[in-house]
Amino acid sequence: MKKIIFLLIGLFTVLNIWADDKPRFTTSAPDVVVNGDQFRLSFTINTKKVKDFRAPNIQDFDVLMGPNRSEQSSIQIINGKQTSNQSITYTYILMATKEGTFTIPGATIVADGQSLKSNQVNIKVLPPDKTGNTSQSGKSGSVGSLNGTSSGGKISNNDLFITATASKTTAYEQEAILLTYKVYTLVDLRSLNGNMPDMKDFHTQEVDLPRQKQFTLEHYNGRNYNTCVWSQYILYPQRSGKLEVPSIKFDGEIAQHIESIDPFDAFFNGTGALSTYKKTIVTPKVIINVKELPSGKPEGFSGGVGSFNLTSSINETKVKTNDAVTLKLIISGTGNMKLMENPEVKFPQDFETYDPKTENNYNLTSEGLSGSKVIEYLAIPRHAGNFTIPPIEFSYFDIKSNSYKVLKTNPYNITVEKGAGNADQVIADFTNKEDLKIIGSDVRYIKMGNPNLTKKGNFFFGTTSYYAWYIVPFLIFAIVMIVCRKQAMENANVAKVRTKKANKVATKRLKAAGKLLAANKQAEFYDELLKALWGYTGDKLNISVSELSKDNIEEKLREHQVNDDLIKEFVDILNDAEFARFAPGDPSATMDKEYQAAIDVISKMENSIKH
Repeated sequence: MKKIIFLLIGLFTVLNIWADDKPRFTTSAPDVVVNGDQFRLSFTINTKKVKDFRAPNIQDFDVLMGPNRSEQSSIQIINGKQTSNQSITYTYILMATKEGTFTIPGATIVADGQSLKSNQVNIKVLPPDKTGNTSQSGKSGSVGSLNGTSSGGKISNNDLFITATASKTTAYEQEAILLTYKVYTLVDLRSLNGNMPDMKDFHTQEVDLPRQKQFTLEHYNGRNYNTCVWSQYILYPQRSGKLEVPSIKFDGEIAQHIESIDPFDAFFNGTGALSTYKKTIVTPKVIINVKELPSGKPEGFSGGVGSFNLTSSINETKVKTNDAVTLKLIISGTGNMKLMENPEVKFPQDFETYDPKTENNYNLTSEGLSGSKVIEYLAIPRHAGNFTIPPIEFSYFDIKSNSYKVLKTNPYNITVEKGAGNADQVIADFTNKEDLKIIGSDVRYIKMGNPNLTKKGNFFFGTTSYYAWYIVPFLIFAIVMIVCRKQAMENANVAKVRTKKANKVATKRLKAAGKLLAANKQAEFYDELLKALWGYTGDKLNISVSELSKDNIEEKLREHQVNDDLIKEFVDILNDAEFARFAPGDPSATMDKEYQAAIDVISKMENSIKH
């Protein structure tokens, strides 16, 4: 027996190794190219024991080069197990010469004594871009890795936009509509964020799409754009009329290269710096004409719209009293399965019924929810006899025929025999049936101890505390309103607020300069120090940034009755700080001196400037 087991294990191992080493011959090429572009066509075989390679007849493209043969080998060691991979690739350089969709047949080769043929590939050739840009920026790629325009100019609505299209613009109520948002870009799009707004006229479900977006090339309005389907939604109109899907705002982040005019910077740093821009993209509105469902709805109409089938089954047709009878309905098809009502089952009056149990087994598709809905009805016969469950009807509106359809099941004849117990016995074995709970008894516990008694007529109403609960909150509300109003009036005076916060802002900048001083960062220290000095005078004297100058500062300080010595000291510190930034010598000693002088002069200014 052991020998047989070892033999089977060895056989399976050999089969697995043989399957892994089986030669595979594949063809690869881009899905989309532009007319006039060059591209690679490659044929790869995963073994080096090959001969008689024969390329297919390539009629629709110009062969510029090939075949170029290259060999690849790699060895991996994982957990002590060594694996090796070998392959040979035959590469052609082709050029597209005409527009359309073309098929390149597979090549043939003999590998390890076997004759193999690779797969065929379909290539779509697009017209050239009207701007003359035929670079292959449209190869498949994820967002954040696209080759877009590199100029630092303004990004127009033709460089980046999003379309909103509906699978149908005329539909019935509850009919599924696929809404698609598609991105078209010529720039380096790094990220994109936007949310579907709440729509009261539609029931909305989002289609699951891959989070890693893949872009492909598409010719649109004379331009070759990188495109991808960004998001999709299934809409179910809830009423008739002319309904509107509102516009959505998407926030995009675009990377662009800024060309430098400095020749030295361009020489050392390349073509330019990479800068990030924000752009808001607004999608167009979509108008959908929703028709009311035709008149003549069948009795007990479920509200279902789509295409459905109905099947039923029952667990037993011969039972005893107090035994459970389970009737199962399966509604399958495609449509608004989540929104339609369950069919009604008319059990005999002698049956005790419970709430149905529903199990949903459907998936979201472009036509709506597709799959099945399983409904289980539970009933318990309480008396013996012969009973009939009449046919169950399920009615819906069929989209294909634009008419109402009624589906029926077969009736069920049930024979109930006398069982143990009686009709008053309670059976509760269904998941939706709550257990019986005792909430009281006929004799209650007598409360012991000294109870707290209250004199008749002694109530809280009319007392001082009663009126205080009305007056005190009103007074607190009035005080809060007065304080808030005063604060709002003060904040409305922008110049006054700016003046009051001048010292606070300057202190914050001086603290930042102190940290830079400790780190011995000379250039950053003087930048922060000068920002503190210039910013303090601008805020304190209410001078705009465009009008800040030493002459204006001197004039404004004299208007505020600041003595000339302090004005001269402040201007000298500004001059010294600007000079010391680029002065030779020991920077630490100069930085300490300038830092202390700035703190002293701002403190003196705060005490001297009068408003």
